[in-house]
Amino acid sequence: MGKLSTAVTTAIALFPAAEVLAEATSIDVRKTNGCGCCLAWMEHLKENGFAPTGQDMFGGGLIRFKFDNAVSQRMVSCHTALVDSYVIEGHVPASDIRRLPEERPEAVDLAVPKMPLDSPGMDFGQRREAYDIFLISDAGSTEVFASYKGN
Repeated sequence: MGKLSTAVTTAIALFPAAEVLAEATSIDVRKTNGCGCCLAWMEHLKENGFAPTGQDMFGGGLIRFKFDNAVSQRMVSCHTALVDSYVIEGHVPASDIRRLPEERPEAVDLAVPKMPLDSPGMDFGQRREAYDIFLISDAGSTEVFASYKGN
C-alpha cells in the first residue's frame, strides 16, 4: 500500500472521531471551586456530547450570576450553566438539555432545584430520590419538563 493510500485510509478512519468533535455543544458552567458534584456533572456532559468549560466563582459572585440570569431562589442548586439561549440550573441530565434546541420551548431556564441523589453528578450508591426538571418561563412560571423516579 502506498503512502497516499495509507493517508486516505487513516483520514477515513479518523473522520467519525472528527465528526463527533465537531458536534460537541459548548456549555459554560459557573460553579464554586473544587465542588466534586459540579465536576461530576461536567463529566456527565462530556460523556454525552457536550464540551463544558468551567468558571470558578466565589459564593457572592455565583449568587449574583444566578440572580442576573433569572434563576429564582426556589430553583437554586449548586451550579449554573449557559447553553444555546438557555440557563441550566443544577443537575439537569444531558438528555433533557439536548431536548431544548429540538423542541424550542418558550422558556429561559431549565432547573433541578437542590441536589437530588441519583441526578447526574449526584449518583452515589444505590439510593435514588425522585425529582423533577422544571421549565421556567420568562415571567417566572414553572412547569414540569421531565420527572425521574426514586426508589
